[in-house]
Amino acid sequence: ILNFLYFGNHRYRVEGMIPESTSKLSDFLFKPENRVTWDKALKMYNIVLKIDSDTFICHTITQSFAMGSISPRDFIDLVSLKHYEGNTDVISVTSVDFPAYPPSSSYIRGYNHACGYICLPVQENPAYSKLVMFVQTEMRGKLAPSIIEATMPSNLVSFMLNVKDGIKTQKIPSRHGYHHNGHSSFLKKK
Repeated sequence: ILNFLYFGNHRYRVEGMIPESTSKLSDFLFKPENRVTWDKALKMYNIVLKIDSDTFICHTITQSFAMGSISPRDFIDLVSLKHYEGNTDVISVTSVDFPAYPPSSSYIRGYNHACGYICLPVQENPAYSKLVMFVQTEMRGKLAPSIIEATMPSNLVSFMLNVKDGIKTQKIPSRHGYHHNGHSSFLKKK
């Protein structure tokens, strides 16, 4: 089940049911070593600065899309994972300036305004989660708004389908690495 809404000004919301528990889904979404294997929209996804066990800065490079009419973009994003009562996880993402990764001539630097994911348990079936994604992306460059508006919906739906397929093919370890306060430690240095 997928629902899609467009709010104008490059703001989108898409939601779907994912066959995985909330805790495993939120861990799955941002493990850098797995992300490019299942997210077909990405060329690269690397953590460039770990702030704490649930906050980091990542550098992402997208694939070209819309049959090559939109060239690859790169993004520098601050990502924060928060765990709430009721087994709800919120993954917040926003672009930041990061001097160690200035824009390059190889890619157009995109910008993500406040966006992210909400992973909610499905009360009737705890083996499933509701994934809600909010996106506010400036693709930048010399793109007609109509091109972005025409291609973004299919890209977001593809993302949700990639999550479902990726969950099926990736082995997701249990959350034995959790701290007593419920925060993920999958990025914890060893």
